[in-house]
Amino acid sequence: MRVVVVGASGNVGTSLLRSLADEDSVESVVGVARRVPKRSFPKTEWREADIRSTPLRPLFQDADVVVHLAWLIQPGRDKQQLHAVNVDGSARVFTAAAAAGVPSLVYASSVGAYAPGPKDRAVDESWPTTGIRSSFYARHKAEVERILDRFEQDHPDTRVVRLRPGLIFKRDAASGIRRLFAGPFLPGALVQPRLIPAVPAHERLIFQALHSHDAGEAYRLAIVNGQARGAYNIAADPVIDADQLAQALGARKLPVPGGLLRGAAALTYLLRLQPSEPGWLDMALAVPIMDTTRARTELGWQPAWSSTGALLDLLQGIHDGAGIDTPPLEAGNAGPLRARELASGVGARLDAARSPTQR
Repeated sequence: MRVVVVGASGNVGTSLLRSLADEDSVESVVGVARRVPKRSFPKTEWREADIRSTPLRPLFQDADVVVHLAWLIQPGRDKQQLHAVNVDGSARVFTAAAAAGVPSLVYASSVGAYAPGPKDRAVDESWPTTGIRSSFYARHKAEVERILDRFEQDHPDTRVVRLRPGLIFKRDAASGIRRLFAGPFLPGALVQPRLIPAVPAHERLIFQALHSHDAGEAYRLAIVNGQARGAYNIAADPVIDADQLAQALGARKLPVPGGLLRGAAALTYLLRLQPSEPGWLDMALAVPIMDTTRARTELGWQPAWSSTGALLDLLQGIHDGAGIDTPPLEAGNAGPLRARELASGVGARLDAARSPTQR
C-alpha cells in the first residue's frame, strides 16, 4: 500500500508517520509539507507542496490512500489567507485525489465542526456539523464537511473517512502548540502543575482530549481498514471538567463567569498579548461531548493514553521547550525563536509581518 499524507510535518502528521512505520501493509509513504523537514521517518519520502497552488495530482498518482491533515491556524487575523488554505486548499486536495483515481480519502475533521451541543451527555457522529459561528476554525471545518458531502455524492466509489478528534496533545508538539495558541509571552518555566494554583471552573468549560500518538493510531486504522467509511469521533477518557483538571494539576477550582473568560480572551487578543481570538473560547464552551463508541468498535481503536495524561505530557513539554525537527514543531523556549515570534506580530496579518507558521 502506498499512502500520501498531506500535512505530514505537524502534530498529528508526525504521529501518523510513526504509526505507519510499523504497519506491514504500508510499503511506502509520501509526506507532503509546505516546507520539507530535516527529520526523516521510516518508509517516508518528503515532497514540498503548497495546497493552495501546487499541482497535486502528480503527487497522488498511484496512491492507495490520501490522508489530508494540512490546516492553517495562524495568522489568525488574516481570514482570507486562512480560508484559502483551509477551505479552498482542502477542496483542491479532494479534487486532485479524485482526478488521480485514489481509492480512499481520509480527512482530519474535528470536534469543532459540530454545532453547539450538550455537555452532560455524549452525542454520536449524526450530530449536525454546522460549526460555531464566532470561530473561524469551526466555520472552516463545517465548510469542508459540506465540500466532502458533495464529493461523496459525485464520487460514490471513493472510500471517504472523516475523523473528528478532540484536542490533540503530545510533548513533541509542545513548542508548536505554545507558539500557535499562547504566543511568545508565556514563560515555559512556569508551566508546571505545582505552579498552577487554580483552574477556571465553568459549567460549559468541559472538553475532550487525546494523545497525538493515539490520534496517529486512529488514522492508521482508518487507512488499513478497507471497510471503514464515514465519520468517527476520537477522544480518550476521562472527559475533562474542572474537577478532573484540578485533580490532574493539584490545583483548586476557581468559579469564573463565561463573560469574564471571554472578556479576558478578547482583551489579550486585542492587545496582541496572545494570538488566539476569543472564538476559540466560544468553540470550547459550545461544542458537545462526543461518543467514541463507533471508533472503538468498528476501527478497534483503543487509546493508550488517558486524556489527562496527554495534557500533562504537553505541559511538561512546554516547560522543557520540547519539539522535533520539523518546521511546525521546532523546539524553542527562549532566545532567537521568541524574538522571531515577537517580530511576527503575534498572529499579525501576513501583509504586516510573517507568522511563525509561515516561515
